[in-house]
Amino acid sequence: MKKKNKDKQPSILKKASSFLSIRNLKYEYIRRDEENNVEGITTAVDDVSFDVKAGEFIAVLGHNGSGKSTLAKHINAILFPEEGEVILDGMDTKDEEKLLDIRRTAGMVFQNPDNQIIGQVVDEDVAFGPENMGVPTAEIAQRVEESLKTLGMWEFRNASPNRLSGGQKQRVSIASVIAMHPKCIILDEPTAMLDPRGRYEVIRAARALNEVEGITVILITHYMEEVIHAHRVLVMDKGKVKMEGTPREIFSRVEELKRMRLTVPQITELAWELKKEGLPLSDGILTREELVRELTEYKHRKG
Repeated sequence: MKKKNKDKQPSILKKASSFLSIRNLKYEYIRRDEENNVEGITTAVDDVSFDVKAGEFIAVLGHNGSGKSTLAKHINAILFPEEGEVILDGMDTKDEEKLLDIRRTAGMVFQNPDNQIIGQVVDEDVAFGPENMGVPTAEIAQRVEESLKTLGMWEFRNASPNRLSGGQKQRVSIASVIAMHPKCIILDEPTAMLDPRGRYEVIRAARALNEVEGITVILITHYMEEVIHAHRVLVMDKGKVKMEGTPREIFSRVEELKRMRLTVPQITELAWELKKEGLPLSDGILTREELVRELTEYKHRKG
């Protein structure tokens, strides 16, 4: 079914209250010498505030060192705010009594799937999380099947993870998180170590989790093409959120992104260059189909 407005969010998002609320978050890394003297302080996250509604797909962009991964680690209490607060599904991440509930609510997938996969067989790995949560055996089997089928990995349930491709391993990592039934999944540079096909598989799986399962997705990435289907994009630089908007709004600001040492999707870059040469194209073109349509319309008007 065609969507009339690709930038329009589902109506349920407009009515929902904040699932995640971050207010004036600040976090610093302190560097020390061999004698434990302070050598320097780096402010990784600097007075960041934003909200995420249940069911949103949020992408966070930024070059290396922009603070985006440090931000991600605050959402499920791997790190704790030095200033400000992070409220996830009504829980303050600084509340130690809520720590387990917070990590059940927001599961996290990191860059390297080899660091997350611990089972000798795929279905054992996916079952590990629910087992540690005390989920009954019969329900564990059901969760393993559901999560592997959702990620398109059911046929590999008896395979050794060592025999899987990078993209398949990362999908197993995501399935392991999904089997714990989180309301939110945080993907911290999940495709950084994958080839283009692997990146496509993982992002397609993330979109399906959001669109079909209704799971809130927060994607941390520096690959511009991965964010064009997000509901909203945050752009970070030097620990601060410098831009916020839909993918089309963000990628309409090509020169500002370049000043932050960021690129844009290849199609967006091509359209921007053509517009600079005088072609009457829209800002923020995101797909090849959009560019072909506008060029065809221009040709018909001219001819």
